[in-house]
Amino acid sequence: MGVGSSSLSHSLSSSACTCPAFFFSHRSEPRLVLSSSSTLLPNPFLKPTVAVRMSSSSSHSSLSQPLRGQKSTDPESKFEDTSDAPVFDSRKLSPELIKELVSEALFWCSLHGLVVGDRNNARSAIVPGVGLTHAPISLLPTLFPEGHWKQACEVAPIFNELVDRVSLDSKFLQDSLSRTKVVDAFTSRLLDIHSKMLEINKKEEIRLGLHRSDYMLDAQTKQLLQIELNTISCSFPGLGSLISTLHRNLLNNHSKDLGVDSKKVPENGATSGFAEALAKAWNEYNDSSAVIMVVVSPEERNMYDQHWLCKELKERYPYIKKIRCCLTTIRRTLADINQEGEILPSGALRVGNHTVAVVYFRAGYSPDDYPSENEWSARLLMEHSSAIKCPSISYHLVGTKKIQQELAKPNVLERFLDNQDDIAKLRKCFAGLWSLDDSEVIQEALERPDLFVLKPQREGGGNNIYGDNVRDTLLKLQQEGAEGLAAYILMQRIFPKTSHAFMVRDGVCYQDNAISELGIYGAYLRNKDKVIMNDQCGYLMRTKVSSSNEGGVAAGFAVLDSIYLI
Repeated sequence: MGVGSSSLSHSLSSSACTCPAFFFSHRSEPRLVLSSSSTLLPNPFLKPTVAVRMSSSSSHSSLSQPLRGQKSTDPESKFEDTSDAPVFDSRKLSPELIKELVSEALFWCSLHGLVVGDRNNARSAIVPGVGLTHAPISLLPTLFPEGHWKQACEVAPIFNELVDRVSLDSKFLQDSLSRTKVVDAFTSRLLDIHSKMLEINKKEEIRLGLHRSDYMLDAQTKQLLQIELNTISCSFPGLGSLISTLHRNLLNNHSKDLGVDSKKVPENGATSGFAEALAKAWNEYNDSSAVIMVVVSPEERNMYDQHWLCKELKERYPYIKKIRCCLTTIRRTLADINQEGEILPSGALRVGNHTVAVVYFRAGYSPDDYPSENEWSARLLMEHSSAIKCPSISYHLVGTKKIQQELAKPNVLERFLDNQDDIAKLRKCFAGLWSLDDSEVIQEALERPDLFVLKPQREGGGNNIYGDNVRDTLLKLQQEGAEGLAAYILMQRIFPKTSHAFMVRDGVCYQDNAISELGIYGAYLRNKDKVIMNDQCGYLMRTKVSSSNEGGVAAGFAVLDSIYLI
């Protein structure tokens, strides 16, 4: 999933805050201003919503009893949980300390590259170094149970292996997405490319996956439930690593006031893990003159997250003595690749003056990335080539919402995995997922739409459907006929426990009730029958106000965060 994309989208409604707001001038020293209103700043990335808890059922075909037997629809009565005593209570921090923490964090972000392009500067998405602002951040890490952290890390290599095995089952992919193809033009184009590769018997012997599996911790069942598995353009390995370091520094520097152990913030090796996987893939390609090509958007305000990965590659692999060469990266848009690219008689991909060993997609996951046939031609060209694609068209399709729903059906995981313990571990974190072929689940969603999320085959924040809009959309789709229903899946709406958070965006600190989503990065590299790398490599924590449905960081809904293990 690309920059600003997020599945942080199952939320609670939050009550008004009565705490002070903190305003910081861009041209002077940070200045503390107390708000006299009953709330803090009206958050620019809020949309009020009413929410209720859901069960943790993972049945695909019928609704479980807990879904039908909700005890209460009052958020205040359902989600208050005092069983876990907090390590520190951020609500008791003095305004003076918060002011100092915010000032220190903003300076740290500027000095260490925890930055994004400024939306108010049109050139910030085009010209490096122009219009920088700090990334949206949580001021302090979010408490997270260590047992669930270990669970998420443990299943990452299993999900990596699952993606690879599903990608090899072309019949499963084509059959599962056949109805979606009819009503979703974007998925149809992807499947067409996949079909063309099947027609020429194109084999991807070297397969590289850089994935991220996203989870929320359900407040009622205390189960860690998967929101989605992303197989393309998983954003923020660079900035996500940085904010973990920022939080450890803040906790160290203010240990007397906060009384916490900075070692409880896990080391975040996402940048180094992704770089290692890319470098190993490049090495498997076995052409010392070839480069790693990053596919990017024409305008990219999150370019610095991407550049952190390229920087890691240059610094960790500046000169490979065995073959006496330097590992080089280049950046190209899909339009650039269409104009400059060609396939050599050997099958190698040539872009400009460079032979490409690895294609790393940080764009190409959304219909917006293909404004013309030129971009689709570039995607097809790359698939035809012998370059290692991250992801290949098959890996890309495995990450669709429909495939996620299909894998949640009974006995489907057994088609791809042999180890029953591994299967049980994956199923334990599956949320409820249903096809809209199921009349019973549709009726349930019409009666209680607040228990569901309606998801189209779209990546990025802002696409999911909630609340009464679920009912309205389902009724509209039913009138249009069965084909329209195939473009969506239904997912149970997860309601995590709220926590108190300070969120800093554009130099302004907001204080509010918040919910968080944990993403676990995974790296997988295989050459024919040999698995070269299958690791969990770092994490991404995103936090947003609990009354917001959507969750993209760059889209303006959420902030980058880290975790504090309890």
